[in-house]
Amino acid sequence: MHKEITAQAKQKKDEREEVLKEIRQLENRQKILENKQRNEERKARTRRLIERGAILEGIFPLALDLPGVEVKAFLIALSHLPGAAELAAKLPKSGDKP
Repeated sequence: MHKEITAQAKQKKDEREEVLKEIRQLENRQKILENKQRNEERKARTRRLIERGAILEGIFPLALDLPGVEVKAFLIALSHLPGAAELAAKLPKSGDKP
């Protein structure tokens, strides 16, 4: 009887260790997937910033020689021109389909 109880206890311990191992594996898999998602989001943001920077430089070649602070000031000044707010309001919002 004692051997039977010991065997059952060992079996339960083994099952518990197996479940804990599976939990650790799933947690690691989750971390891997989260890292992959963050990397994809970072790549998409980098691509978007590069594309928009290229558009800015294409339309305003002077932006090539300006430091970032001056480009920002230039864009702010543009945004204060008459009609800029109305034009911006007509642009599709993020997530809207054209």
